[in-house]
Amino acid sequence: MSEARLIYLPLGGAGEIGMNAYVYGWGAPGEERLIVADLGVTFPEMEGSPGVDLIFADIEWLEARADRIEGIFITHAHEDHVGAIGHLWTRLRAPVYARAFTGHHARRKMEEQGNDPENINIVPAWPETIEAGPFKVGFAPISHSIPESSTLIIDTPAGRLLHTGDFKTDATPLVGEPFDEQFWSKLGDEGIHTLICDSTNVFSPKPGRSEATVGPEITNLVRDAPGMFVATTFASNVARVKTLANAGIEAGRSVCLMGRAMRRMVEASVLTGVLDDFPTTVSPEDAQQMPRQNVMLLVTGSQGERRAASAGLARGKYLGLELAEGDTFLFSSKTIPGNERGVIRIINALAEQGVDVIDDSSGDYHVSGHANRPDLKRMHELTRPKIVVPMHGEFRHLRAHARLAQSSGAASVIAPNGTMVDLTGDTPKVVDHIEAGRTYLDGKVQIGAMDGVVRDRIRMALNGHVLISLILEENDPLGDPWVELSGLPETGASKAGLADVLEEDLSQLIGRAKRKTLSDDGKLEEELRRAVRKTCEDEIGKKPEVTVIISRLS
Repeated sequence: MSEARLIYLPLGGAGEIGMNAYVYGWGAPGEERLIVADLGVTFPEMEGSPGVDLIFADIEWLEARADRIEGIFITHAHEDHVGAIGHLWTRLRAPVYARAFTGHHARRKMEEQGNDPENINIVPAWPETIEAGPFKVGFAPISHSIPESSTLIIDTPAGRLLHTGDFKTDATPLVGEPFDEQFWSKLGDEGIHTLICDSTNVFSPKPGRSEATVGPEITNLVRDAPGMFVATTFASNVARVKTLANAGIEAGRSVCLMGRAMRRMVEASVLTGVLDDFPTTVSPEDAQQMPRQNVMLLVTGSQGERRAASAGLARGKYLGLELAEGDTFLFSSKTIPGNERGVIRIINALAEQGVDVIDDSSGDYHVSGHANRPDLKRMHELTRPKIVVPMHGEFRHLRAHARLAQSSGAASVIAPNGTMVDLTGDTPKVVDHIEAGRTYLDGKVQIGAMDGVVRDRIRMALNGHVLISLILEENDPLGDPWVELSGLPETGASKAGLADVLEEDLSQLIGRAKRKTLSDDGKLEEELRRAVRKTCEDEIGKKPEVTVIISRLS
C-alpha cells in the first residue's frame, strides 16, 4: 500500500477571483478522505455567458468521490464562498459546517433549492473543533468585510494548515471580530505547516486602512450635502452599512434601506447577534413625504447590477423615490474588475439627472476587505509557515504572492484550479492535474461550460438565425421553402427583402436538386444550410446559424 499523503486541490478561486471551492485530502493516493472549504459562485457577463444566471465550479471530480467527503466548511457568507451550497449539496450530501451568521445564509440557500436546512451545522468559533475523519477543523475569527469571517485551522497527520479565507489585518473593524496579532503569533509558535492564503491585494503596496477611518470622512460628506444623499456599498459589508447609517443620523437625516439584499443582511446581522445597535430606519413610503435634505438612502447595486436599487434610481424611479438635480450619490465601494461597464452606465445616467456622483477614486470613503501586500507579509511573519500556497486571486496574483512568500524563506507553489499539490513534506509538489471547468446555472438547469448551449447562444447573438421550413411529398416539394429570420436585418445589399431573396435562392436550389439529394434529408439539409449562409454573406456580410425543418408527407 502506498504511503499516505496530504493533498490540496483548488476547483475554483485559484487563477480567478470568485467561485471559491478547495479540497483537502489525507490518505493513500486515490483513497484520500476529503474535506471541502467553501462552495461559492461567480457571476455571468453578457459577452461570455449570455442568459446564464450563476456560475459555479465543476465538481464532477468531487462528486465521483462523494462517499469520501467528511465535511464541507464555509469560511464566511460572501456569495463567492457560500452561494453554490444550495445548488451543489445534493450532488455531495456531506455535512456542512459554518458559524452562526454564515450558517444563517447557508440555511436560507438550502431552503431556496428545496434542501433541508438542518444539513447546515452551526458551530462555535475556535478553540472548538470538528472531527472530520483524519482532520480536526476549527473556525478562527479573522477580520474581513462581512461578520464572522473565519480562517480554517486544519489539523492533519502531516501538520497544521491555515486556510485563511478572505481576510484583512484590521484591529478596529467596527462590526465583526478584530485581527488579533497575538493569537496568530501564538499559532505560529505552535507550528504551522502550510498557510493557504488570500492573494487579492498582493499588488497594493501600502498597509490596509481600518474600517474605523472611514466614518469621519463619510459623516462630513453627508453633513455638507445639500439635497437627498444616497450611498451604495456591498450589502454584505455590514460594518460599512452601519457607518453610513450612523453618518446619516449624525447629519440629521432619516435613513432608508432600499434593496432586498441590504435589508436581508441587516436583519441577519441583528438576528445572529453580530449587530445590536443599528439605527432606526424609515420605509420608502415615509421617505417620500420628507424634505429631500432630511433623507439618506442606503441602496444595493454598487457593482452596477441591473435589477438593484441603484440601477432603478438611475433609470428614473425606485419604490416611488426619484433623484433630482443637487442630490448626491456616493459609491462607498470598489468596483470589482469586470463590473466597470455596469457601474459607469449608472454613473452616467445619474449625472444626466443632475446628481453629483462621488466614487472612491480618492480612497476616502472605502477600505478593502482584503490584506494588502505589507499585511500579507505580516501574516507570513506571524504564522511562520514552512509552505505558503497562494489562493483567491488571478494567476498574476498567485505568482506575485508566491514570490513574496519565498522572499520570507517559505517554500511556495503556484496552483491554479485543477492543480493537485502534495503538501506532505516541507516542499510542495504538483502531482496531478484534473479538469476544473465551470458549471452554469441556466434557468433551473445545470449545464457544463463545454456542453455547447452557451456557445450556440453566443453564435446566434453574433450572427443571427435563419429557420427554413420545407414540405416534401414523395421527394417533390409542396410549395416553396419558407424562411423566418431572427436577429437579422430585413433587407440586404440588393435592397430586396432578405427573406424573399433567401426563399427565391432556395427554390432554385430545390428545382435543380437531383432525386438522390431530395431523398436524403441529411444531404438536402446541408445543401440548404450552405446556400443560406452563402446568400447571407453576399447580402449582409454575415453567416447566420441555420435550422432546417424538413417535413415529409407519406
